Amino acid sequence: MKLSVVIVNYNVKYFLELCLYSLYRAVDELPVEVFVVDNASTDGSLEYLTPRFPKVRFIANKENIGFARANNQAITLSQGEYILLLNPDTVVGENVITDCLHFMDTHPATGGAGVKMITGDGSFLPESKRGLPAPMTSLYKLTGLSKLFPNSSHLGKYHLRYLDENECHSVDVLAGAFMFLRKLSLDKCGLLDEDFFMYGEDIDLSYRIVKAGYRNHYLPFPIIHYKGESTKKGSLKYIRVFYVAMIIFFRKHYPHYNVFFSCIVNMGICLRALIAILCRAPKQLFHLFMKENNASGLCFLVLGSEEMIHEVRGLCKKNGLIGQHRYFVADEQSRSQGHLEVLHSTKGFTHIVYDGDAYSYENIIRLISYSPDKGLELGLYSVHTGILVTPKNSYQ
Repeated sequence: MKLSVVIVNYNVKYFLELCLYSLYRAVDELPVEVFVVDNASTDGSLEYLTPRFPKVRFIANKENIGFARANNQAITLSQGEYILLLNPDTVVGENVITDCLHFMDTHPATGGAGVKMITGDGSFLPESKRGLPAPMTSLYKLTGLSKLFPNSSHLGKYHLRYLDENECHSVDVLAGAFMFLRKLSLDKCGLLDEDFFMYGEDIDLSYRIVKAGYRNHYLPFPIIHYKGESTKKGSLKYIRVFYVAMIIFFRKHYPHYNVFFSCIVNMGICLRALIAILCRAPKQLFHLFMKENNASGLCFLVLGSEEMIHEVRGLCKKNGLIGQHRYFVADEQSRSQGHLEVLHSTKGFTHIVYDGDAYSYENIIRLISYSPDKGLELGLYSVHTGILVTPKNSYQ
């Protein structure tokens, strides 16, 4: 077996469905096994997905056991030379898997690789490439100095913004949303640390891979990461889990560091957690207001087949999406540049909706990343699913 793909799901069945469709296009005829570990979802994920993906090995947990432990369940059963840990709210292009495999095959000293992740509006996600959160690096991040001086090779080590996002780089930390791992490196350094319920386990594993004598690499192969769909980042639970993970990592890997400095970092972590909690209420009110006014404010630019357009029209009517939508019959042969060529201006639109059957995911990702209007969000629809997936909602 060449590759084992492990996806942990929690209440995001439509995003996972889209992820799996894109994944199976990407692996094509490769010798691949796919595991989906469901952490006791309450949205009917297993009932919905199991008949649609008979090749997937589903593991049903009776409770939410966390990201690290769930991944380890599948890794223990896997047979692949490589293991890909993949978030359910991602979309991969047709060439990403083969490109990663080629890189790993030709770079035996590489223990793990990550890719260029972009959001649903084409913006680059800085966590795609990160430095190790050593004490001083953590302090710069907690005090905001890394944000003030993002291009400094000294102060900006956390997100490595001074490294070109379109070039390959050796990095310290890989993102858990897409971790392409050599099984031999896991055999040497161990699996994910289950002390981390969620968040921090990717940093910890990346660090242990390096300590085991391997290197980690950032590869400029783009994927979509509908960031935050599988974990709502405004919740109190997220705030608690995220900052507790930071404390666990610091105590685990820097236990003998200067006591005074350790206290400063821990105080900084707690302060950031408090600020995040205090900022949560006004943000929730804003999102509630936006949600109530969302249906009338959406405006889609739709590109796809006649059948797809017919179905999206009906979907918009059914869901009360009454914006001034525009529709273009298009595919990669007739309009290879998609929305970049159908209109000179995309002002007034909130979403670009692509037919996932008329366009390759590779090209869709490329087009949204090239879009000059980063306020435009990507919507994906397929007549096979009948679901329109956008960064914040799904419609059927």
